[in-house]
Amino acid sequence: MKNLKYIVLVIFALSFFGCKKNQLGGKSNIKGKIMHHDTPIPYAKIYIKFKATEFPGESTSAYDATLTADHNGNFLIDKIYRGQYYFYAIGSDPGVSAAADNVKGGVALKVKMMKEITGFEIPVVE
Repeated sequence: MKNLKYIVLVIFALSFFGCKKNQLGGKSNIKGKIMHHDTPIPYAKIYIKFKATEFPGESTSAYDATLTADHNGNFLIDKIYRGQYYFYAIGSDPGVSAAADNVKGGVALKVKMMKEITGFEIPVVE
């Protein structure tokens, strides 16, 4: 009976500590695009905050990971764990002005286990 208690305790500890959430490296994928109205924003910087459902602020040092969209505004995160994330993007839309980083915006996303999310759009505004 005493061994059974230890086995149950070990199983509980492994299931509690072995479950990774809110970080890169998992089995889920996100394919998305940075958009300003109908215009894709090429080479936008995308900042990711783990364990967040609300905007953490404009300071990019508050974010946990960074990536860059391609020339069509597309991005791919091919390995992410389940959890809550906030995505914040900063880029340039030459149709608005010649200034660099003239559009920005963000959105929260809940990632579920072993799921591919496609068509995820991060809207940005002036």
